[in-house]
Amino acid sequence: MAAKPPDLVRGGADDVWWSREAQPALHAWSDDKPGRRVEKTVPAKDPGGKAVACYGLYVPIAHHRLLRFVQGRPVSGVTCTFLAWLATYFTAPGTRALVRIWDNASWHVSQTVREWITVYNRQAKRDGGCRIMVCRLPSKSPWLNPLEPKWVHGKRAVVEPARVRSMPELMQRVCTYYQCELTDPIAQPDC
Repeated sequence: MAAKPPDLVRGGADDVWWSREAQPALHAWSDDKPGRRVEKTVPAKDPGGKAVACYGLYVPIAHHRLLRFVQGRPVSGVTCTFLAWLATYFTAPGTRALVRIWDNASWHVSQTVREWITVYNRQAKRDGGCRIMVCRLPSKSPWLNPLEPKWVHGKRAVVEPARVRSMPELMQRVCTYYQCELTDPIAQPDC
């Protein structure tokens, strides 16, 4: 349905953690000695923390990605802020609806998020904004979300084998890999 009309956008949305310590599974061939990966640890007093959460949306037809990092962990209030940011982004070019494919994480299906989407869609329909349509994936079926494999490739591309990156450096490297703009992280709500 969303593939044909030009005023509808279909995309896979998800969230992921980017670790400064953990290294993804890598496979490599070598004629010499096998490469060694060093176990990394973030210093205890480092203000950046060990990992950063990130929300993303991937629009396969346009090969377009939008990322938004989070200060803290993904919760319902942060999810609503991310959805509001997406709605504003897609309202500007005249998109009528965003069809969002998402899994059933508790912060995606919470009552707070469902109520926010309902209220927002009423307002968007009345005022002419971009409505948000939700397509939930069945449980334990991440391969149906077009964004999931993009996360895996990104983690392999930004890994640093021998040193711990600073948090701003990691965030910039992720955005460079996905060719998207680094925006201010979403702050945790005060509720």
